[in-house]
Amino acid sequence: MTDLKQDKKDQATALAQLVQLMACLRDPEHGCAWDRKQTLSSLTRHTLEEVYEVIDAVEQGDSVKICDELGDLLFQVVFYARIAEESGSFDLGDVADAILRKLLHRHPHIFPDGSLTSFGQPTELSADDVERNWELIKNAERENAARGSEPVSVLDDVASALPAIERAGKLQKRASSVGFDWQETSQVLSCLQTEIAELQEALANSDSQAQEHELGDVLFTCVNLARHLKADPETALRRANQRFERRFRHLETSAREAGSSVAESTAETLEHYWQAAKRSENQKY
Repeated sequence: MTDLKQDKKDQATALAQLVQLMACLRDPEHGCAWDRKQTLSSLTRHTLEEVYEVIDAVEQGDSVKICDELGDLLFQVVFYARIAEESGSFDLGDVADAILRKLLHRHPHIFPDGSLTSFGQPTELSADDVERNWELIKNAERENAARGSEPVSVLDDVASALPAIERAGKLQKRASSVGFDWQETSQVLSCLQTEIAELQEALANSDSQAQEHELGDVLFTCVNLARHLKADPETALRRANQRFERRFRHLETSAREAGSSVAESTAETLEHYWQAAKRSENQKY
């Protein structure tokens, strides 16, 4: 128990020193010119890059790199909070307090009276139950926040800046929370087949606008199918990208070993190399 308390103290000290460092970097007189000129808006592209680097480190399974990349991401949070503190909007303590109160409220099965001191009660909720309750709680929060103003939609505050695949999943999940959803995976598959047929019709008609429209519907339905399969579509696509990259590199090597290149090989030869790459991969995995 003593060691745990010491660890907590060390964590708090490290975070306090990071906050102090950020204040120094933003100091008007002695701070860093680059850090001083940053704004909330200018940081967003750096934040997105840091998020992707965390994901890449996790997928590589490199704990040292994960720790390093999480540090970069944490620094982004401290950076935003410092800029806001300078304008009198909020500070890092407000950020931590806001997420603390939100999570206490959204986990009534863990904190029955909404406080940390109420932790320790038994719960039989499954992960699926928790996820459903989470959406219901968020819907109630949106309704309470919108009282006396414009009518609320369960689709409110799904960020438009999200990557399209992730936003599609969130929109579908929100709609599902109020009962608008397919009941069986087979129904989603049937819908996908219908959308593909409509895309084929648009292709047959050489209608480029309709082709884009129908392709969008196919992709949206694929995300819906992933949700019903309890698979993350972004992860599934990243892994498909990785498989393609591995196989294509194998194909390039095969072509070089034959004294040729991909560009100089026939379609039949490339297909042979591709199938060999798949067989080689199946033996390894």
